[in-house]
Amino acid sequence: VQLQASGGGLVQAGGSLRLSCTVSGQTTNNYNMGWFRQAPGKEREFVGTLTWLAGGIPTYAEFVKGRFTISRDYGKNTVYLQMNSLKPEDTAVYYCAATRFFTALSADRGYDLWGQGTQVTVSS
Repeated sequence: VQLQASGGGLVQAGGSLRLSCTVSGQTTNNYNMGWFRQAPGKEREFVGTLTWLAGGIPTYAEFVKGRFTISRDYGKNTVYLQMNSLKPEDTAVYYCAATRFFTALSADRGYDLWGQGTQVTVSS
């Protein structure tokens, strides 16, 4: 199973980006999908997660609530992170991750599959 994150880039503050995480080698139907980010000199931090359960409600870090939205397209085996009202402090490498388990979904250790990351830079 491989995860491929894409969609990063340079955007002005207040702008939007949509990141994609495409899973190959396995259906995402029974994977919980998470997004994390790591800014220079900082530890990787949780952004949000979406379980595979029917009617699963996304969970977000407090600092992205109301601005970021996670969704998934089962037909395309892809999970999205829609980022609106971007701020310079959102600048980071964004990673998608996957797991079949339900433990520690807001922490790195909760995931056993990771994508390579995509750079998001927000200018002021």
